This record gives sequence, structure tokens and C-alpha cells, in this order.
Amino acid sequence: MLAYLLLVLNIFLVILNSAFCSTIICIIALFKLVLPTASLKALATRLANKAMWLWATINAWILSASNRVEWDIEGGEDLKKDGWYLMISNHLSWTDIVVLCCVFKDKVPMPKFFLKQQLLYVPFIGMACWALDMPFMRRYSREYLIRHPEKRGQDLQTTRRSCAKFKHTPTTVVNYVEGTRFCHSKKKRNGYEHLLQPKSGGIAYTLAAMGDQFDSIVDVTLAYPENLDKPFKDMLMGRMTKIVVRSRTLPVNEEVQGDYFNDKPYKRQFQQWLSNVWQEKDELLKEIHK
Repeated sequence: MLAYLLLVLNIFLVILNSAFCSTIICIIALFKLVLPTASLKALATRLANKAMWLWATINAWILSASNRVEWDIEGGEDLKKDGWYLMISNHLSWTDIVVLCCVFKDKVPMPKFFLKQQLLYVPFIGMACWALDMPFMRRYSREYLIRHPEKRGQDLQTTRRSCAKFKHTPTTVVNYVEGTRFCHSKKKRNGYEHLLQPKSGGIAYTLAAMGDQFDSIVDVTLAYPENLDKPFKDMLMGRMTKIVVRSRTLPVNEEVQGDYFNDKPYKRQFQQWLSNVWQEKDELLKEIHK
């Protein structure tokens, strides 16, 4: 009974927090539209990021007040608040967004997530993410692109437009490389035990648009070893017991910089690089789950 009372209370608190902070961000965005200079617009962006920091801080308080969580965090000592980072991570549940923001909110600039187009229409959250210049991606199937070849490359154009807004303010761009949340029914036979097959297109888009500006790639591994089935629901019900976060920095060098879309040898090299990163991540997750 207590767990379900916590579930209702925490849902209410998270919605209230999201509505409050999203409203602040949207008000700042409206002022930003009419500000006359780039420096004033950059100031408005920093204020909006502060409001997102507040959202993450309140969520961290809700999480710690409701759960007796053992945090197992390693890495991130070499990160800085005024840098530019591409963060890649495995994806398990909605909990990941809360955890990433809680763990890295004082280590790197506030994360900006690549989001599905449908999330734009979620009350409060969608408008706030739009106001924070987060990229909304519209995914097309291969069959659709064959019928509508004019749609090819639109994600790259969207990414470039969004990344152009990040060039004047330190930013962390987050890409969930698997493209969707992990579950065993999606896993099938892909050679990994705890991961889905990585998709190289999204990260290649980002590196093509901003590769020269990133200080490094932050490779994050997340695990909830005692709450495998429904970590987000368990967190809201006060049942989350352990959160494991491992991070390391990878260089932005010639191995990850090239013409992914027109240079086939480089494309194969990049896919092999990402496959190696994912294989190492899967081995790490095996150790964590032991």
C-alpha cells in the first residue's frame, strides 16, 4: 500500500516539477525570440539551461527522498562545465534521462537529447524541449524513403540546424545509440547480452555537424542490476535499490571524423569503431550484473 501511495505522490511531484520548470523555460524562450543581439540570446539560453538544472535537481531530491538508492558511480573526473561533449549511452527506460541529468548536471553543460518527433506534443515537456533547442527527429522507414527519395538526408539537415545553435554555448549532446529502449523481445540474436544493436547514423550526423567542436565523446554505461524489469516504475514506487553509472571519455580523432555519407571505407571503419565500443560496453554490463 505504501509503495502505491508513493507512486501516486511521486507522479504528482514529477508532473508538478516538470510543469513549473517547463513554464519558466518557455517564458525565457518567448523573450529570447525578441532579443536583439546574439549575446543577449546566449544569455537567455544560459538561463533556460539553469531552469533545466533546477528540474534535474528537484528530480534528484524526489528520487533520494523516495528510495534508498546505492549509487555506484565511476568516471567523469576529467569533465568540465564549460566544454562541448557528445554523450553516448545505452538506453533502458525513462529512468535514464533522470539519472543522466542527476549524475552529470554539475559535471558538464546540461544535456540536450535527440528526441522523437512525437514527443513535441507531450504537454509541458515537448514545448520546453523545443525551447531548449533539442533536436526533434522524424524517422523514416527504408520502404518509405524508397517511395519518397526527397526525404533522404532530412535528419542530417535537422541535426545541423540544431547543432548550429549549440556553437556559442557549451553543450552536451546526448545520443541513445540503440535508437530505442532495451528489452529482451527486441534483442533477438544480435551478439550482445545486455544491449541492442547500435545504430551509427545518428551519432554520425552529430559528428558531421559538430565534430570539430567537441572536446571528447563521453561513453556512459547505465545499469539497474536489482530492478531489471521496470526500473522507472520501481523508482516512482520507492523500490529502486541500486544505480550503476560508468563513464569514460573517448577522443574525437580521425577514427570518428570523416564523410560517413559518401565515403564507404570510412563508413565501414566508423561502424566497426562503434561496434567495438558496444562490445566493450556489453562486457562491462556482464561484470556489473554478476
